Amino acid sequence: MAALIYGMCALTALLCAWLLLQAYRRSHYKLLLWSGLCFVGLTINNIVLIVDKLVVPYQDLSILRSASALVSLLILLYGLIWDAK
Repeated sequence: MAALIYGMCALTALLCAWLLLQAYRRSHYKLLLWSGLCFVGLTINNIVLIVDKLVVPYQDLSILRSASALVSLLILLYGLIWDAK
C-alpha cells in the first residue's frame, strides 16, 4: 500500500511539473517556470523517498531527501522574491 501512495505522490508532482512547464512554454510567465522547476525537484524528492523506503530500507537517505526538497523550495523562493515583476 505504501508503494502505491509513494508512486502516486511522485506521479502527481511530475504531472504538476509538466503542466506548469507547458504553461510557461506557451505564456513565458516566469513564475510558471520557477514553480515548474520546484515541482521537478519535488518529483526527485518523491523518487528518492521511494528508493529510501522501498528499495534500500537499510540505508538512511533522509539527508538527500531533505536536500532535494530544500533546493526545490529555494528555487521557488528565488523566483518569488527576485524575479517577480
